[in-house]
Amino acid sequence: MRNTETKSLYDQVTDRIIAELEEGRLPWVQPWDRAGASAGLPRNAGTGRCYSGINVLILWSAVTGAGYGSQAWLTYKQAEALVGHVRKGEQGETVCYADRFTPKTEAERAATDGDAARQVAFLKRFTVFNVDQCEGLPEMLPGIVAPLPEREIIPHAEVLIDATGADVRIGGDRAFYAPDPDFVQMPQPQLYRVPIDFYRTAFHELGHWTGHASRLGRDQSGRFGDAFYAREELVAEMTSAFVCAELSISPSVRHADYIGSWLDVLREGNRAIFRAASAASKAADFLLAFRAPETGEAA
Repeated sequence: MRNTETKSLYDQVTDRIIAELEEGRLPWVQPWDRAGASAGLPRNAGTGRCYSGINVLILWSAVTGAGYGSQAWLTYKQAEALVGHVRKGEQGETVCYADRFTPKTEAERAATDGDAARQVAFLKRFTVFNVDQCEGLPEMLPGIVAPLPEREIIPHAEVLIDATGADVRIGGDRAFYAPDPDFVQMPQPQLYRVPIDFYRTAFHELGHWTGHASRLGRDQSGRFGDAFYAREELVAEMTSAFVCAELSISPSVRHADYIGSWLDVLREGNRAIFRAASAASKAADFLLAFRAPETGEAA
């Protein structure tokens, strides 16, 4: 992909998210009651694999904007491979895949000079369509995931929190993560006006917990008011949203008062939201990995 095209994609997504934040809307908090789909991570309908990073925000926005009844998506060719097709006239959503590679000439140079080869970052675009935009697909698809029954949501959340093995201490009137002693502090659940907010908050703080040097090793040196602090809060906010959605909990705003500092971070460069969303996906995957693969219960 040409550099101008890559820059354009970074700019398009960043500008769109900045505009939403300026209007007081958070891309990771969607009005699910306006959509036919319930909260959940977007998945590839053919493979069942979850989309990650910035693609979660892009596809969530598309689901609620169009009122789709599913979080499942396919490329045009994938729909055909499943003996279905995208309806004529349907417009897809652009998602992206970021990675790094070593050009052949650079590999040869490094072998000659005896040093490490430099890698080049690339961003590739794909167009995907919601299954609601398709016809003729099989009734059973790996990416069609039923939401948890309401009565099972809190038990699943409790089991997942316990399974992480995190030092979660209950008491006091504040929720926070303390990096040096490495523990999460949470108020008593009954202090939350809406009971499910205890779990939304817990997964925000566990998002911070994943960043410890012994786990994902994010930079947690920031102090309140600086850019490092704002970046880490942005990651934790999206981590909570991603984990909650996977547990059929509609994400909500935990720290709307940080919107101004998040805007400052995003305005620093057109890749900031991509990096934050990527880090949040890694943190959410780290937490969700404590679930047993077969049942979805914690291992």
